[in-house]
Amino acid sequence: MAFERLSRELAYKGTVIHVYKDRVQTPDGRVAEWDFIGHNGAAAVVPVLEDGRIVMVRQYRNAIDRCTLEIPAGARNTLEEATDVCAARELEEETGYRCSSLELLIRLKTAVAFCNEFIDVYVARGLTPSRQHLDEDEFIDVEFHTVEELLEKIYAGKLQDAKTVAAVLAYSRKVR
Repeated sequence: MAFERLSRELAYKGTVIHVYKDRVQTPDGRVAEWDFIGHNGAAAVVPVLEDGRIVMVRQYRNAIDRCTLEIPAGARNTLEEATDVCAARELEEETGYRCSSLELLIRLKTAVAFCNEFIDVYVARGLTPSRQHLDEDEFIDVEFHTVEELLEKIYAGKLQDAKTVAAVLAYSRKVR
């Protein structure tokens, strides 16, 4: 099965994403037009306190017009930024905690049909309190939950953020 990208035209350049119109030749020789969203990639963290609880963040998400419960996460500042550096930065910025160790848990591709975004998810241990460094348009509440509470929220449909669901399930499997 051979596909060939014939062209990629920038349609919109945003602060976090770039939207392109791609023309692709399909294996039967036809030409299809597909949307493509370019993203620098991101990192996320499952921050584990000494007592085993997970540090979570609750924040408003404009795309779904409501607040969600999530693991801390954020986009890389540049294409060259290492995801562990991004993860440590986002942990402190969003939760006000620093960590002494980060271990890669899982690598995710978020929306392979139309976007190249990936998220490397780390487990953070050795947490020490610091302070939040929120952007001026960020309003984040920090919460603490057991793995069991988070699993209950997933299966009850109350926790739906894909990176958070994948991370909690992977972490719960790994620690059991």
